Amino acid sequence: MLELPPEYLNKVASQVIMISSLLSGFSIAIIANLLVYKSDKKILNTILKATTIAAGSFLVAVFAMTKIVMLTTEGYPFNFTQSYLTLPKLIGLFAFILGIISLTSVIALSGWAKSKRIGIFTTVIGILTLLMILINL
Repeated sequence: MLELPPEYLNKVASQVIMISSLLSGFSIAIIANLLVYKSDKKILNTILKATTIAAGSFLVAVFAMTKIVMLTTEGYPFNFTQSYLTLPKLIGLFAFILGIISLTSVIALSGWAKSKRIGIFTTVIGILTLLMILINL
């Protein structure tokens, strides 16, 4: 497997931390709004679940990538090998992608709470968003 230089991993992890922090905060804001909204619609419960998965996933990505930043920052006081980076890289990447999938699912599902026509529109936008993001990862 290709071993990436620590400097490169540090920069990538820093970017993932920034993106994940922003998206986690956004997801938590949606959760808060859905929790105070009184409705028995099944679709809103599904949106709440997907948003919760997104928020949790982005938080996991933040902490996994923070470990990478800590290990790869110049001046880290202990010796480490590339193998120390494997688990946080895998967990961080998996959590980040799961968060993206969950958040784009929220986009796709959001319109169904209003109407079928809006639901179709938001589903198309959610799918296109996910495809464009995955193509660029």
